[in-house]
Amino acid sequence: MDPILERYQALENKVAQYTPNLNTQKLFDAFTYADTEHHGQLRKSGEPYIIHPLAVADIVADLGLDMDSVVAALLHDCIEDTDATHEEIARRFGEPVAELVEGVTKLTRVQYVTKEEEQMENLRKMLMAMAHDIRVILIKICDRLHNMRTMEYQSPKKQREKSLETMEIYAPLAHRLGMQKLKWELEDLSLRYLDPVGYKEIEDEMAKRSAAHEEFLASIQMRIQQRLEQEGIRCKVYGRVKHTYSIYRKMFTQNKTLDEIFDLYAFRVIVDDISECYNVLGCIHDMFKPVLGRFKDYIGTPKPNMYQSLHTTVIGREGIPFEVQIRTWEMHQTAEYGIAAHWKYKQGMANQKLGTEQEFEWVRKLLESQQDTDAEEFVRTLKVDMFADEVFVFTPNGDVKSLPAGATPIDFAYSIHSAVGNSMVGARVNGRMVPYETQLKNGDIVEVLTSKTAKGPSRDWLKLAKSNEARNKIRQWFKRERREENIATGRAAFEAELKHAGIPLAAITGEEVLPHILHKVRFGTLDELYASIGYGGTTAAKTVVRIRDELLRLGRLQAEKAAAAARTTAESVIVPGSSAQTPAKPMPKHSDSGIIVEGMGNCLVKFAKCCSPVPGDPVIGFITRGYGVSVHRQDCPNAAPERRKPEEADRWVKVSWVESSLPNYKTTVELSAKDRDNLTLDIATALSSAKVKVTALAVRAMADGHAIMTIELEVKDRNELASVINRLNNIQGVYHVARASGK
Repeated sequence: MDPILERYQALENKVAQYTPNLNTQKLFDAFTYADTEHHGQLRKSGEPYIIHPLAVADIVADLGLDMDSVVAALLHDCIEDTDATHEEIARRFGEPVAELVEGVTKLTRVQYVTKEEEQMENLRKMLMAMAHDIRVILIKICDRLHNMRTMEYQSPKKQREKSLETMEIYAPLAHRLGMQKLKWELEDLSLRYLDPVGYKEIEDEMAKRSAAHEEFLASIQMRIQQRLEQEGIRCKVYGRVKHTYSIYRKMFTQNKTLDEIFDLYAFRVIVDDISECYNVLGCIHDMFKPVLGRFKDYIGTPKPNMYQSLHTTVIGREGIPFEVQIRTWEMHQTAEYGIAAHWKYKQGMANQKLGTEQEFEWVRKLLESQQDTDAEEFVRTLKVDMFADEVFVFTPNGDVKSLPAGATPIDFAYSIHSAVGNSMVGARVNGRMVPYETQLKNGDIVEVLTSKTAKGPSRDWLKLAKSNEARNKIRQWFKRERREENIATGRAAFEAELKHAGIPLAAITGEEVLPHILHKVRFGTLDELYASIGYGGTTAAKTVVRIRDELLRLGRLQAEKAAAAARTTAESVIVPGSSAQTPAKPMPKHSDSGIIVEGMGNCLVKFAKCCSPVPGDPVIGFITRGYGVSVHRQDCPNAAPERRKPEEADRWVKVSWVESSLPNYKTTVELSAKDRDNLTLDIATALSSAKVKVTALAVRAMADGHAIMTIELEVKDRNELASVINRLNNIQGVYHVARASGK
């Protein structure tokens, strides 16, 4: 039999095992349709393209999804990569299948300005389809899983891009949906390409220790199984070594080697009902010593992704800690397959709560909160709201609220209702008044104090709130209640940003230009733009960057510069009745900062902290977005020609020191010496005799008996600095003094 037909037959057999009265003709028709549409297309591996849809459908079948999901998986790339249409798929396989395929299809035919915009639109489309039918995202995760399994055929650049996207979006999304089995595999596959060296080190070391691991797992597993059988508890016990990315993350976050990580093992005990879960917990704590503070009851307080289990960490006679997870068979299915388990339960199992509307409330909240935010903000806050670790807190009535880790009372108030947040005047946590910036912890009881005379939220709350839901509701309040104030505030910020960027306001308000500018920034009028900047919906800096790009595209920026040059030239005119010419205004010889920027007047200047230039140093300037010109030493690594981005070439400008008397300038020197008594005193005496002002001094004693000192001081110029360095070099025990280098 043909290998592709063999793979199809294996898929059909798998679906038939959990689908009564399977319509095999419909499934075969979907396979032959996809095979025909993709005919002639090859994957990077050289295999016929149909291998990919078949593999995705196989993973979907492993999740136990229904017939329409498997059919949609077979067809999921047809609209995107072939001439197939939504209408044709709907006619041949039904509208539900066509909707699923459309939901999975990426927006590859639309061009976006930034990667963030493209990512946002794809995510938004998936979320909208997901709110309508959760199976869309399940198929999409299966699609990404097979792509990651075959990533070795892609270029290194594509491997990193797809792995990073998988780690940031798809693995956390699988976690949010409770699909731990798929999440672990996605994380491990991504790590293989994001840090191949670290991944291989862990894999190789774990392979060396596999025999010892198996012996330990078998020993503990047998002891637990025997004890529970003695107690008359029917159960299934099995152990595993934690997956590679979990170990890698512990090593990275705790700065440990593999030898220093002890909790590598996890055991699962699966029983028939909830009461037996707690009986097993008692037996486990009787057999092994529990680790204080490491017990969690996710049965009494399930996670928002429906996960339920008892977790405890214990230590056996070997002195090795390990985790034990105790759950029922129903909980186990949900823990492995998450929301996908809903279809299994629909076919006769007990838990009717799975997959109900309440489970998808977070999807609707995300869709609501993405309004009035730009692409970068949406993607960033999505990662917080959907993917961050959670903290569980209680209302005074005992209701559980799930918030992002690091959430504050502000987030809690707005999670109840926007009216509660807008009228909040204080908060109590566990009966005590707390400031708004207090970070809530698991188990906190939070009470919000409100007042009818409250003046509404403060703009500072936007910085304190962790969740996008809270920030969005605060912005909505300012948008609704303070429009005139927002317009005034936003206009001032916008015009200041334009000035910093060297763009005159007149350059964007002309009748032939303004419509293009407003379309670019996605506002109907300038007042709408000002209001959005005022209430925090967007920022002046991002807006001006977009406007500058649009002016460049329209060729208007050069025209404005030419007009400005013409005005400068016009200042040098022949006075009527005279043969003499009035000279143009000379460039300034004075500058408040001590720096003259070529081609510009007395503009805003700041000295880069990475290299702290002082008069006499060869310098170069960089036009920043919103903060004037940043001045670097020419030998600063951050100003090195090889590190300059081609698209920013026009932002590097010539600068020079003024020749007149200058104020003092801050700079930093680093000193290395053999540590001894009175070293700091001798250094302070030398600095005092040099008559320089010291603004900061920090000493770090090293384990090898040496000391490193960082000194921030003010000098007039490079010569004075050289004199100071010479004095410090003459101190006993000092063996190296140099200016701090750019980093």
